[in-house]
Amino acid sequence: MLAQRHAAVMLWLAVAAAPAGAADAGASPGEYLFRAAGCAGCHTDAENQGAPLAGGRALHSPFGTFYASNITPDPDTGIGNWSETDFVRALREGISPQGKHYYPAFPYTSYTRLTDADLSAIWTYLRSLKPVRQANRPHELPWYLRSRATLRIWKTMFFNPDPYQPHADQSPAWNRGAYLVNAVTHCGECHTPRNMLGGFRQSQHLAGNPDGVDDAKVPNITPDRGTGIGKWTENDLVYYLETGATPDGDYAGDAMADVIDNSTSYLTQDDRRAIAVYIKALPAVEHAIRKEKKKKTEPDEYQ
Repeated sequence: MLAQRHAAVMLWLAVAAAPAGAADAGASPGEYLFRAAGCAGCHTDAENQGAPLAGGRALHSPFGTFYASNITPDPDTGIGNWSETDFVRALREGISPQGKHYYPAFPYTSYTRLTDADLSAIWTYLRSLKPVRQANRPHELPWYLRSRATLRIWKTMFFNPDPYQPHADQSPAWNRGAYLVNAVTHCGECHTPRNMLGGFRQSQHLAGNPDGVDDAKVPNITPDRGTGIGKWTENDLVYYLETGATPDGDYAGDAMADVIDNSTSYLTQDDRRAIAVYIKALPAVEHAIRKEKKKKTEPDEYQ
């Protein structure tokens, strides 16, 4: 049994060590990962016909409005003067080249789990793109959140900067799916509810969020049969990630439609299958998504 587990882990590591795009002849490894992570969706102000990746998209949240940054290789307004070390530190630690803490609207809380190889591949791809000169727009936040010094405290409470560690007792497909869901595609950033301080409610991992970006209600995607997707088959989920079609004949809408159109539909079939394997194996969490008043005490919030 131990030998079988070791072989399974080594197989998964071999898959993860080569960036995900290696199986897609139409994209470089970095482009594949870039699409999987949905970078363009947040960093392009499509609603106002903004230039790709030049930032400016408004992300409305219960904590204020955040504006995505310019991640083109422009040396003055983008990341053109960054080093690869700067890039890795930003995604792993949530710290800018100038040493400032990023707000967790930038999902470094998930990207911290990316492998070195995948981070390097994404960096290489971003450096190959056309630079766009466009200054970043300041966030619109309440006065008590404008000081980034408080983010140091927030990180000690809610941020665990560790790369993904495969589980020896799980299959290569489960491990691949866990890596894609929790690191690359960062599903939990939207699908996991947060407490009043913006930390994840870990006991409700992927159980839906009544206060998503732009005031959207994000559904429960755990296998709970009443409030989640427990009635879906693994094949239903794979097909949904490719086409947006649900088992009852409906289609994904709002932000998830963009995710499918620009991200998961470009994944390999094996990667979509791995995501389905992982999600279907999650604990079922009963959590009906509705607007709720914030609770003052939530004892399970801290990581």
